[in-house]
Amino acid sequence: MNKGDLINKVAEDANLSKAQATEAVNCVLDTIGNTLKDGDKVSIVGFGTFSSAHRAARVGRNPKTGAALQIAAKNVVKFKPGKELSASVN
Repeated sequence: MNKGDLINKVAEDANLSKAQATEAVNCVLDTIGNTLKDGDKVSIVGFGTFSSAHRAARVGRNPKTGAALQIAAKNVVKFKPGKELSASVN
């Protein structure tokens, strides 16, 4: 499922227009992104928790040549699924 499919499903299930569903999905995704950017976490009970973590700079290897290269530090997004989501998948 991609973003367009998600918007169509939300519009259908919530009896919204496609424009309203697009606005709702974009608002949720923007809010999650902005919250993570601020260094906070987002917990959705039954679904899971989004958090951000800092990954330090490190030395890596080019698998083709074996040459060492520097990998820059960056922030990464983590997701830990909730019990209900994990149970629904299995």
